[in-house]
Amino acid sequence: MSMIFFRKIFHLVTIVSLTSLVIACSSDDNGTTNPTTPNMPNGSTINIMPLGASRVAGARPLYESYRYELWKLLLDGNYNFDFIGTETDSADYPMYNGLSFDRNHEGRGGISSGGILAELEIWLNDLTAVPDIVLFSSPGGNDGFTDLEQTVSNVNAIIDIFQARNPNLTIFLELPAPALSSEQTPEFLAFYNMALQRIPQIATAKTTATSSVLTVDMSTNFIDAYLADDVHYSEAGASFIANRYLAVLAPILQ
Repeated sequence: MSMIFFRKIFHLVTIVSLTSLVIACSSDDNGTTNPTTPNMPNGSTINIMPLGASRVAGARPLYESYRYELWKLLLDGNYNFDFIGTETDSADYPMYNGLSFDRNHEGRGGISSGGILAELEIWLNDLTAVPDIVLFSSPGGNDGFTDLEQTVSNVNAIIDIFQARNPNLTIFLELPAPALSSEQTPEFLAFYNMALQRIPQIATAKTTATSSVLTVDMSTNFIDAYLADDVHYSEAGASFIANRYLAVLAPILQ
């Protein structure tokens, strides 16, 4: 198993930032962590930043990002939101309800947690809006499997940057969907399972009096049919991930 493969696996932890008080977590029947509803300003547009690597960026028609499916679900819910980020993509996305897909995001194929940490301040400075919700797709997705502690340190520092920009944010860390089952060697599983344990610990440690850090479970019930290759989403996989996000976002956006 190559280092590149293991680097690809963990590029999906989603930081979601939002105005709220400390949010209590519970799990629904789908294994998804749900926050209680924070107090949001009436009529405000919620700025959502999808952040991560290739699972965020997508590469249609080779593989999908969850962004398009989530965008449609949020439109169906009549939520007042805006995807933000300094990146866009040129893939072909069909119109939906007479609207063009909001392509803004902060996903870059192959980027590591260290790369995000090094560039994040620059990206935020280039935006005209402060993120309310940042979907940070897996902590250290392209970091490899040799130094989990450095990954944890990087993710903590990334959260610090977001909390400094918006002290009232809510953060969701994604428990990432696994790789294709045929690629799940004992070495991979040992690292993957350790990461699944550490991510909730990060969430607990980084929660403050005004900024909650939560997890959303993309791992439970994720199957091979949801993958277009060894690690990236098929259309069905993108829909699965989008629905998991909807479950945690709906109580916040309503």
